[in-house]
Amino acid sequence: MVDVPINYIAVVVAAVVNMVLGFVWFGPLFGKQWMTLMGMTPEKMNEMKTSSEFKNKMMMSYGIAFVMALIMAYVLVHSLIFAQSYLQISGVSAGLMAGFWSWLGFVAPVTTGMVLWEGKSWKLWILTSGYYLVALLVMGLLLSYWM
Repeated sequence: MVDVPINYIAVVVAAVVNMVLGFVWFGPLFGKQWMTLMGMTPEKMNEMKTSSEFKNKMMMSYGIAFVMALIMAYVLVHSLIFAQSYLQISGVSAGLMAGFWSWLGFVAPVTTGMVLWEGKSWKLWILTSGYYLVALLVMGLLLSYWM
């Protein structure tokens, strides 16, 4: 069995950065576009926010999203280790390659289903998939820096 050196602090930081990026991406940067593309109105959002269940549901959603971000960072660090070993590259190049190829091979094909099967627009796909691309690139950079 091979001992894989993983910096768990880097994994946690990468997950936190992912969450912060998501907050900024779907908030101040592209929140209005996302709401429009999702068919949400400010009135619907305000109605949801005043619901008694909203805070509990949001806390649960953010908790689950953070666990998923941890899993994504943990798996990405393994992709990064593989990239360094297999491709004989390291540092920023390895981080960017691991992030990009993970996005292209897994995220882009799977999220295309939202257009093909759920009837969502390509604009929404670009906005959502673009977030995952940037998140994986940033996480790859962070993880490669701390290896």
